[in-house]
Amino acid sequence: MDLWSICWISITSLSVIASTHWIYKWYNPKCNGKLPPGSMGLPLIGETIQFIIPSRSLDIPHFVKKRIQKYGPLFRTNLMGKPVIISSNADFNHYLLQQEGKLVERWFMDSFSKLLKHDATKLISNQDNLHKYLRNLVLSHFGLERLKDKLIPELEAGIRKRLQIWSTLPTIDTKNACAAMVFDFSAKILFGYDPEKSGENLGESLSNFLQGFMSIPLNIPGTAFHNCIKTQKRAIEIITNLVKERRDNPQLRRGDFLDQILEDMKKDSFWTDEIAIHVMFWLNLASFETISSTLGVAIQFLTDNPLVVEKMRDEHEAIIKNRENKDSGLTWKEYKSMTYTHQVVNEANRMASVAPGLLRKAITDIQVDGYTIPKDWIIMVVPASIMLDSNTYKDPLKFDPSRWNNVGSVSMGKNFVAFGGGSRACAGAEFSKVLIAIFFHVFVTDYRWTKIQGANMSRTPALGFGNGYRIKVTEKQG
Repeated sequence: MDLWSICWISITSLSVIASTHWIYKWYNPKCNGKLPPGSMGLPLIGETIQFIIPSRSLDIPHFVKKRIQKYGPLFRTNLMGKPVIISSNADFNHYLLQQEGKLVERWFMDSFSKLLKHDATKLISNQDNLHKYLRNLVLSHFGLERLKDKLIPELEAGIRKRLQIWSTLPTIDTKNACAAMVFDFSAKILFGYDPEKSGENLGESLSNFLQGFMSIPLNIPGTAFHNCIKTQKRAIEIITNLVKERRDNPQLRRGDFLDQILEDMKKDSFWTDEIAIHVMFWLNLASFETISSTLGVAIQFLTDNPLVVEKMRDEHEAIIKNRENKDSGLTWKEYKSMTYTHQVVNEANRMASVAPGLLRKAITDIQVDGYTIPKDWIIMVVPASIMLDSNTYKDPLKFDPSRWNNVGSVSMGKNFVAFGGGSRACAGAEFSKVLIAIFFHVFVTDYRWTKIQGANMSRTPALGFGNGYRIKVTEKQG
């Protein structure tokens, strides 16, 4: 046997040994205890393909539901090369979301990091001071006091204008139309975006953005992620131009979110133009995608449940009837009196559960129910698996606002995670609920609608609306 043959045999043998060792480690991850049950899937890709296969239902994603039935509420898998623990244990999830900075830290998928920019995601994830700063900034522009003092009349006026436009159109796609409406609201509050001045419907273009960045991050023409990149670039370009315009023209200052950031950039070294622009893009995306999806779900269920619409209409007509001035706008007191409408909003948020998962990274080994979640593993809390759990909600796929009668706050805190939980809970939760309630106030009192085209909602794993749900909106006569 010559020297070359010996070398090739040696190289091949070493490669086989190395590969076998690597594959063994893949299927048997290191753990200082007992791992939750589950499967790591195929080498490199794990169970990613199974995870992203659409579930043709509003129910818990098939990937998650099948494994809950097989392994229980806590199981392990591998998604996009990352070891992941998926949890549908409401008690553990509630506890986990309170442990920010102690047991876990926020984590972003690679696709999201690429879209948002690594530096921005790193800052948001790991700097508590920045998170608190952004949370306070969001609350100052979208929070309770701002809603009471200013936003309610602005939202009502904007919704009335948008619904009047809808009534002139042959049909509207509910998800896309709601996305455009909500984008205009949030973008105006954040950075003074004017859709009429812009000349394009950016909100509608971004309508299904969430499904794109939950996909495999391949920037190849024709892929969902590539389309996300293109749409995101246009949005970033618009925000960049607004930042430059505002900085170059101090007289254009309007006291909004952007003005505050521009002022703070003078004294806080962590801010750069790129990070500020991407943070504003992310905040706008987080607000309009969740609210528009919830509205899209709600309109579909209201259309199929005329008795719910009638009961809500009675509530809102009573509000108008009790006013001294019938033409006056909605007030905070009236909003708080909408008992049944709040139940409808809760039910819509429960069933929409827009976020495919709340992601955290373990910063230390975590013990739960006799299992160990190793440090550096990703933990995914799946809202749909909690809010569509038949053990908690009777007939979970039935749209039933009355289920919210006399629900305790503790029970709701653990089993209702539409807005996340813990210190990272959505700062815009109240804004979201107010906007949806005001939309219903105008929609059910002054308009009527009929279904033109139905659509099967699905999870892909983000919430999807198929080929769209179309309605014809008309103004109430008389």
